[in-house]
Amino acid sequence: MQDLAEAVDGDGRRRGGNRRAQILDVALKLFAQKGMAQVTTRQIAQEVGISQPSLYAHFRSADEIAAELCVRAFGALAEAMGRVAGGDASPIERLRRMGRAYVDFALDQPDMYRVAFMLEDPRGCTPHGIETEEGLVDPVLAAGLQCFACMHRVVVEQVGSDDDRAMILAQSTWAHVHGLVSLLIARHEFPWADREALIEEHLGRMSF
Repeated sequence: MQDLAEAVDGDGRRRGGNRRAQILDVALKLFAQKGMAQVTTRQIAQEVGISQPSLYAHFRSADEIAAELCVRAFGALAEAMGRVAGGDASPIERLRRMGRAYVDFALDQPDMYRVAFMLEDPRGCTPHGIETEEGLVDPVLAAGLQCFACMHRVVVEQVGSDDDRAMILAQSTWAHVHGLVSLLIARHEFPWADREALIEEHLGRMSF
């Protein structure tokens, strides 16, 4: 009865939005704990406290939920890096600031980072692309590329050209930062040195 009331009362739209956010929050934790392939809509609905049909009023499948989480994660990371990508500092210094923003995002939001970067290929989360004038677009891949583009633009500025070499350097820089944060998240029991000093040393090696 509670689900039906949410659908018909005068405040249904706001409550529906809250329910959607609740589904995403619960799914994020389950995906991070078990992996996307091991989580069903039934499990998500049970954890939220609603029926499976009620969940389908918001999302058609677990894949659709995973895709939205991936898109949101990439968007949040792009926003964090974008805030420090400009300014009067040199491109290499701005790249290091972006690397720091990347690290901080990953360590502050480890579940979100796991879902976007450390579990199954995010493109596998999207059963249906979005049809545009350019053809079928995978929204997860598009969000990931937009996020990567933040770093690529500054690399192009640093090297002075937008060519294959700039792309290789941008991808290498991305992988450089990703490697550290993935280890810090996945192997937190390892006897790491002082974490702050380790991060600063790692980011200081971003140079080309």
